[in-house]
Amino acid sequence: MESEISRRVQPAVWRLKAQPESQQVQALKAELGGKVADLIIRLLLQRGIHNFDEAQAFFNPALGDLHNPFLMKGMRAAVDRILQALDRGEGVLIYGDYDVDGTTAVALVYRFLSQYGNRVSHYIPDRYKEGYGLSKAGIDFAWDKGFSLLITLDCGIKAVDEVWYAREKSVDLIICDHHRPGEVLPAAVAVLNPKQGGDAYPYKELSGCGIGFKLVQALASRLHHAAEAVRDYLDLVAVSIAADLVPITGENRILMHFGLRRINSHPCLGLQALMRFSKKERLAVRDLAFVLAPRINAAGRMNHGSLAVGLLTETHPEKARDLACEIDRYNRYRRDLDQRTRAEALAQIFQRKEENRMSNVVFSPDWHRGVIGIVASRLVEERYKPTVVFTESDGQLVASARSVPGFDLYKALAACSDEVLQFGGHKYAAGLTLHPSRYKRFKQRFESVVSTTITADQRIPIRWVDAEIRLKDIHRKGYRTLSRFAPFGPGNERPLFLTRGLKAGPHTKRLGQGGAHLKLQVFEPGNPTPYPGIAFDQGDWFERLRDGLDFDLLYSVDLNVYQGASYLQLLIRDIKPADGTAG
Repeated sequence: MESEISRRVQPAVWRLKAQPESQQVQALKAELGGKVADLIIRLLLQRGIHNFDEAQAFFNPALGDLHNPFLMKGMRAAVDRILQALDRGEGVLIYGDYDVDGTTAVALVYRFLSQYGNRVSHYIPDRYKEGYGLSKAGIDFAWDKGFSLLITLDCGIKAVDEVWYAREKSVDLIICDHHRPGEVLPAAVAVLNPKQGGDAYPYKELSGCGIGFKLVQALASRLHHAAEAVRDYLDLVAVSIAADLVPITGENRILMHFGLRRINSHPCLGLQALMRFSKKERLAVRDLAFVLAPRINAAGRMNHGSLAVGLLTETHPEKARDLACEIDRYNRYRRDLDQRTRAEALAQIFQRKEENRMSNVVFSPDWHRGVIGIVASRLVEERYKPTVVFTESDGQLVASARSVPGFDLYKALAACSDEVLQFGGHKYAAGLTLHPSRYKRFKQRFESVVSTTITADQRIPIRWVDAEIRLKDIHRKGYRTLSRFAPFGPGNERPLFLTRGLKAGPHTKRLGQGGAHLKLQVFEPGNPTPYPGIAFDQGDWFERLRDGLDFDLLYSVDLNVYQGASYLQLLIRDIKPADGTAG
């Protein structure tokens, strides 16, 4: 079944991004002093950088360029109420979602506020008993324990009924969320969300932890902290940005830049304990997303999100190490479940002959609720269709949904809302709940909505090429400038290059279990210099390359360090037989 599925996965189409006009290139080059390579100028223009000041801000992020937090609607009311609570000795409960964004946000705000009040605590809802978002059980906990102020982080923007329930119990709410608001906002003391109507805050794409950071930034200014004091929390913000796949542009780029610097110099003890699983001296965005974030997530998926908050707020090194090891065990268990569930979901699609549908909707009552979001992401990667993965929980069906680039999953679910008990999320990721009797109707409706709204371009994986170059254009000096385009991520991807008509050298070989990967030696015509490259999950190309196939290569450039030596290598994203076209 695996080999059959692999053959049916649609190959990516390569498309060259719009290239700047030569006049634009020369104008920006002149403004930057005339010594910057044309390739770098073109890459800057593609990223919307058109003058010296914009280039300066791009290459030299500064904390001073962060926006004033009081520009955010509701910030003054939120800060006033929190300071009032601290002054009066009220109980303050910090409530957050159980994923990476929520737990980092709770840890950040708790670490700051606990300096000023001994009645500050935190609460993470049980993923399986309470579900996503602000729960009445959480409000009851606040009321029972005497917390008169509850601050939500990364959730609550649609908790209209729950906020009224809290008000009946004399529990005030401050909502800090970054998800898309509904038509009616909760009647809280303050709502912090740049996406709400009438909010003039200049940057709309903060993570949930980013919203928490802005709240702390505002509180710190009112408490007369030095501006540098908030830097201590940027490690948590960086992890949230990487995990939640928000754009690494504008303010997020500044937060990620300094957050990575913090992580690689003075991370909190919890992150430091997790970092040993990376086996790297310095972490990049990818390491945050694929090493730290899955482990933090595993706590809430396999046990309880409070474990993650406990780790991220721990002040004793030994306890932090023990918690990190416990969370890593949960992550290994999660990974095994993920692989098994993915295989069962793929088998379901093909056994039912649903591979020609425009969407994937699958269900099993036996699937673990903690892995269905990961499995939905895997299915999107492999089948390249909007995907919903259901399991059963407390007599209802719960699902995680993921989308392909460009297709608005949230709108598609909204069009099916009469079949759904509740849903929420982003353009590309969402969760939903429905009654078991509605599953077949939802599946039909979702397929109908997707098939009538998805465009041709959204049905095929597209790799957007920044520039077509020759291998001889790759050198240390150029790489040093390219490396300053980091941090890379959504909205600022690592530059992707195309070179045509290449040959594999004699030292090309297969690596990894079953020869899944390739270590290449690459030559281009007329250039005797070999270029090393690594191609993950592309071992099937080995025989054709060894037999002399001319091929085109899609790749990024990276610096590989091994046993004290360093060299440039090609991070190969895709290989195609040389045919003279980009796709």
